[in-house]
Amino acid sequence: MKKIILITLLTISSLFASLKVDTTYTTSGAVAKAIGGDLITVTVLGSSKYDPHFIVPKPSLLSKLRRADLLVINGGGLEVGWLPPLIKSANNAKIQPGAKGFLDMSHFIKMIDKPASVSRSFGDIHAQGNPHYATDPHQVLVMAKVIAKKLAQIDPSHASTYEKNLEHFLKKWNAFLTDYDTKMATCKTKKVVQYHELYNYFLRRYHIENIGNIEPLPGIAPSSKHTIELINLMKQNGVQKILQDVYHEKKTAKFIALKSGAKVVVIPHDVGAVKGTEKLEDFYNTISTRICK
Repeated sequence: MKKIILITLLTISSLFASLKVDTTYTTSGAVAKAIGGDLITVTVLGSSKYDPHFIVPKPSLLSKLRRADLLVINGGGLEVGWLPPLIKSANNAKIQPGAKGFLDMSHFIKMIDKPASVSRSFGDIHAQGNPHYATDPHQVLVMAKVIAKKLAQIDPSHASTYEKNLEHFLKKWNAFLTDYDTKMATCKTKKVVQYHELYNYFLRRYHIENIGNIEPLPGIAPSSKHTIELINLMKQNGVQKILQDVYHEKKTAKFIALKSGAKVVVIPHDVGAVKGTEKLEDFYNTISTRICK
């Protein structure tokens, strides 16, 4: 009798156990939670306070990966500097590349800025294209659909719930985009400079011109010569905004602002990167407000 009770309890607990979903960054984590709801437990591996290219591969991340049922990565080479050794060491067959529980989101995104050739002389470029697609709020629709499909594959017993959650989320997000796009229509004539090419998807979506970057090449620190050239270029083009992210040094942007008359605005690159952006809507609203006003 005790064995029967124990087996029954184990069966019931397994039925109600939440699916463990790891995401590499916070925006994909927020989307996954919106689709999975109470059926999943989301763990974000990388902090939005730090450079997404160089997350510290702490041993604590191994325990999270070992128990994961699904791993959602940004892809496009963004995690190449820290994630592969962790996946290998975790020894979790469910989330190995190519397994059912491994999802590379970049495979479903139309990547931009693909280089014609790859060379170290071009800086730290990504051969697959610019991986920072999550700054474009329209990409959330793609992310939601892909995650919903993957959750249904891994957990078919709850497929109908994921589909309903997706339907509800898409309706809500399309309404958000309608208002958002209308608001962003006033920003078409804006010209900006950014530190790293973090916001290209957003800028291209809303026809905002990026005049130049504080980095002379991706991942390369700005030189005095490049900085002076950028200041002159900004003056010639009437650039009023310098888009500063949270993890690069801020001294250079402040100097450029002083010499050019432009204003430095700190823009989040991921959900939670700056205070008040812990929700998806707040993340994108903060980007638009700080660029457009």
